[in-house]
This record gives sequence, structure tokens and C-alpha cells, in this order.
Amino acid sequence: MRLENKKALVTGASRGIGRAVAELFAVRGAEVWGLGTGEPPDLAGRIAAAGGKLHWISLDLSVLETVEETIKKALEESEGFDILVNNAGITRDNLAFRMDLEDFRSVLDINLTAAFLAARTLGRWMIKKRAGSIINMSSVVGLHGNGGQANYAASKAGLIGLTKSLAREWAPRNVRVNAVAPGFIDTGMTESLPAAVREKMLEQIPLKRLGKAQDVAETVLFLASDSSAYITGQVFAVDGGMFI
Repeated sequence: MRLENKKALVTGASRGIGRAVAELFAVRGAEVWGLGTGEPPDLAGRIAAAGGKLHWISLDLSVLETVEETIKKALEESEGFDILVNNAGITRDNLAFRMDLEDFRSVLDINLTAAFLAARTLGRWMIKKRAGSIINMSSVVGLHGNGGQANYAASKAGLIGLTKSLAREWAPRNVRVNAVAPGFIDTGMTESLPAAVREKMLEQIPLKRLGKAQDVAETVLFLASDSSAYITGQVFAVDGGMFI
């Protein structure tokens, strides 16, 4: 699966899954625009070493009023994107009765509303071009729920609904929209968990290991590439068999 002559915008590209997606896209031939609050000092160098090129966009997605304007500028500079990966996300976990309304809203703003704005902005251009692939990063929590994560689960479930709705609207113009739903992935979010919690996670996974960011990135690559040209409106769980 190659992405030569493709231009991709990846949100939340500074770490974890987003970073893995940006690096893999570059290795496979895409020109990558990474978006996040701050560029890691080694990311551009790693992508350059892989023979790719990184353009960085610094943006705080919680300031929704600036999202469309910033992405429009990137669209003009790039002369058009072929791929959008809506990966940026945050957590503000708490039991529902203890969850502040601000914590509920902030998670939905960044995880769902900013993704909608990015998709709408680039979707207009893709529709005119009659080509494009959008991949929204959901979660198994969005499919099955999770205690203490009412805000996060709602945002990730919302991304699935957004994915399916946009896929229906834009398929006639050859713009595909799919979602990926990772399970327990070994990233910065899980590294800090106590050993007992990680062991309990592993008990739920038939493959008996946490996923890697690369596992998710490979699925995103497939959905971004022409290998998935007849797939739209689908949700791909990358969870090691947690919910067989």
C-alpha cells in the first residue's frame, strides 16, 4: 500500500497513534501535514530520514473558532489534501455524578466537534475534486461504553455516527469516510497505569498483548490507500479480539 503523490493532514500527530500514522504515511510516500499543540523536536527529522517531508501546524483544537480558518490556510498552502486523519483527542475521566460540565464539554469539543469542522472544511475540496479519504479515530469505548468515561465514550460514539452520516452524503462524489476503533493501545496514556490495571486489561484481550500504535497506523494506512477504494462508512476495531 503506497501513498505516492498523496497529501495527508493528520491531527494529534505529536505522539502516540497520530505520530505513528504520520511517520508511516511518510514512509509510504505521502507528504504529511501534522497538526497539534506542539511539534516534537525529533519528528521532522525522523520523517526526513524516512525520505518524507513534514509540515507542522500548531493549533489548539479547543479553540473551535480557529479550527476552520487554520485548516483553510493549510489547504491553500498544500493545494489540496487527499487524506484527512482525525486523530486528536483528550480524556477527562470521572464518574458521571462527579464529572464537571466543563470536562464533558471540553472532551466533546476536541474529540468530536473539531473533527467535524476539519472534515467539513476538507470535505468541500474533496467533493469538488471527486476524490478523498477521511479516517476518524474512534475507540472500542465508543462502541461499548466504559465506566468513568461518559464524556469520552460519547465523543467516540459521536465520531461513529459522524462517519456513517458523512459517508452516506459524500459517497456519490467518491469521498470515502471510515472510522478506526482502537482497543487498549500501548501509548503514553497506558504507560502510566498501575501494573495491576494493565494485567486486568490483558485478561480481556485474546491476543494477550496490548496493541501498538503501529497496529492502528497500518489499519489507517489501508483505509487511506487505494486498496480500500470500495470501502466507506465502516468501523474497524483494532482491539486484539476484545469484543469478538
